[in-house]
Order: sequence, then C-alpha cells, then structure tokens
Amino acid sequence: MSMLEELINKLCPNGVQYLSIGSLITRARERAKDNNDIKQVYVVSNNSGMVKAEDFRENTIHSEDTSNYTVIHPNMYAYNPSRLNIGSIAMLKDKTPGLVSPMYVVFSIDESKISKKYFEYTIKSSFVRNKIDALKEEGARFRFDFIRWGWIEIPVPPLPVQREIVSILDNFTELTAELTAELTARKKQYEYYRNILLNFDGKTDAEVKWVKLGEIFEMRNGYTPSKRLSEYWENGTVPWFRMEDIRANGRILSSAMQNITPQAVKGGRLFPANSLIISTTATIGEHALITVNALTNQQITCLTIKREYKDSLNLKYAFYYFFKLGEWCKSNVSKGGGLPIINTDKLKKFSFPIPLLEEQERIVSILDRFDALCNDLTSGLPAEIEARRKQYEYYRDKLLTFKEAKA
Repeated sequence: MSMLEELINKLCPNGVQYLSIGSLITRARERAKDNNDIKQVYVVSNNSGMVKAEDFRENTIHSEDTSNYTVIHPNMYAYNPSRLNIGSIAMLKDKTPGLVSPMYVVFSIDESKISKKYFEYTIKSSFVRNKIDALKEEGARFRFDFIRWGWIEIPVPPLPVQREIVSILDNFTELTAELTAELTARKKQYEYYRNILLNFDGKTDAEVKWVKLGEIFEMRNGYTPSKRLSEYWENGTVPWFRMEDIRANGRILSSAMQNITPQAVKGGRLFPANSLIISTTATIGEHALITVNALTNQQITCLTIKREYKDSLNLKYAFYYFFKLGEWCKSNVSKGGGLPIINTDKLKKFSFPIPLLEEQERIVSILDRFDALCNDLTSGLPAEIEARRKQYEYYRDKLLTFKEAKA
C-alpha cells in the first residue's frame, strides 16, 4: 500500500469534504496609493506564471501612474477575469510585494484548509478548467468574475493527504523541467553546429557555387479559396498547409491538417511534393518541407527546385540553409497593407550557396540527427516531453478525484 493510500485510509476513509473555491479564498483590494513604497509591477503570463512587467515582453508599457494598481503580497494569486480561458492565473512567488494592473483580481487562500501547491494543481486540473468554461459569462471576451469561484466545489482532503499528492505531482513536473532544460541545451548545441556547418566564408569557387535563389527555384504564392464556396472545404482530398500547421506538427509536413477539394487546384495551382515553403507575409521567415502535393495560403511562398539543379542540390540541405534565409527575410521586410511582407523579386535575389553534393550530404547527415532530437514530434525530446505532460495530466486528474464524504 502506498503512503497516499495509507493516509487516505487513516484520515478520510469515508470520503473527502468538498468545498467551494469561493469559501477558500479572500479577495484583496489594497491599492498602491495606500503603500507608496511598492513600485514593482507584475503581469501574469500564460506560460511563465507571474513575472516582472519589464521581463515579460520587450517594451512592455504600463501606466506611469500606478496609484490605482492593486498590491499583491507574496503567496497571493492574481488573474485577469477576462482572460482566464488562456491560463492567466498565477501566484506571486517573489518574497517582496508588488503591483498588478487594476483589471486583475487579487486573492489569498486559506492555508489552514488548503495548501498553496495543492490549490495550484487543483485549479489547473481538467475538472476545474471545464467548470470555468461552463460557468463563464458569455461574450466577445468571456468574463469569470470573482463571485463565480463560489460556484465551483473541489475536494479538500486533510493537509497531510494534500502534501503527499503535491509530492507525487512535483516529481512529474520536475522530470518535465529536466527534459525541457535538456532540450534547451540540445537546441543551443544544434544551432552552434548548424552555424559552423553552413558557414562557407573562405571557401573557394571550386568548393562552393553562389547562385541567386531565383535561379535555383521556381517560386509561387499560395492562396485561400473563398469559404462561400463550400465545395472547396467539405470532404476535401488535397492537403492545404498553413503556418499554424508547421508550429503544431513540425517542419516536415506529409499529411493534411486541413483539406479542400481538387477544384481548388485548377489552373495548375497545386504545389508539387518535395518543395520548400516559407512565410513571406505577417509571420516572416518560418519554413518547412512538404512531401506531398499540396496548397498553402497566401501568406506562404512555395519554392520548387528547377530541373537543371535537381542533380546538384540536395533538398534537405536547402531546407537546413533556409534558416539563414528566414533570418535574412526578417531583416529585409517591407510593409504591405499594414503587414510585414517580403517582395518576391527581392527574395529571388537572395544569394544561395551550393557546395559539392558530397558536402551537402555530409551536412544533412549531421543536422538530421540534431533536428530529430530537438524537433521530431514523434521520437525526439519534444515527443518525450509531450508524453510526460500527458502522463502528468492523467495522474494529476486521477489523484485529485475523491469520493465525496456524506454529510
């Protein structure tokens, strides 16, 4: 029998008391004007928790007059009632008090009944998140006012049981943190070797041939069929890739994330398999390799190797070198309709190096190993991190499920 089972059998054998979250928390309304010594402003980040405003995003701007800001003390929580759906709730873990925007709600918890870490795990559980979603005030941007916490009941076992659950879940999060740190280190290593391998300074003309991008590739822009034409969108068979698909599914795309019918490819607009795509509008410079006949939306340019270069250019080598093209694109943008864009004529003039085919293959063999480790969503570190995350979420929800004690 595990320690957790022993504690449950000993301290709550007949079930666990369920209490409303509202009964466990107390709203704080202290304003900065009542404490002029507090100057540090915090924001709540979906991914990083509560962070200093200046560390959250470059050029973060908050009001110079913070007298109406709300004071948040260590171990208090803050959230934006209009953005709770994206996870903007966090505890101040720093040891000194700070300020948050007046649009945030700040509250403390009753630590005589519920521990900080147990509370944190519980409010992130699937059960509570689903309750928040069901109880939110509908609108263009939904609200979850402070009073609504009183409508959600959660299991509150004795504190020793809470501490044991926290200990188990901490082990999961620590393992994920270790894997994430390893992934960060591997990505730096990958970038270091990629920069060395793709640096051709000092190479002779016999070793590297420099050619304009437009000489090597046929370039065409994508497009999006009108949604008024339902036949383009229903029961489709042609892959249509967007930049969201690259972010969600890796940078080598072989299956459709979204489908449209063959009518959308009339006029020769279908891009051939084994082409490279790069975003040239809005989110500039993100690129991928497509291995199936496909379409892209209008923010993406497709590059297909011209026939005369097929025997001298390894597509995978070009795929890896496109990280330099992406960097070049970001520093050579112009504005079009308010959005950053890369003019296709300018893109064609990008100087592209073609080393000997044997050297291209050597570079690819090395970078393939790093790329799989750092980016492969099925076998690399990202896959292991995702598996650990799912395992953690499964056990978190399981450990936070109790039989309710009868009144």
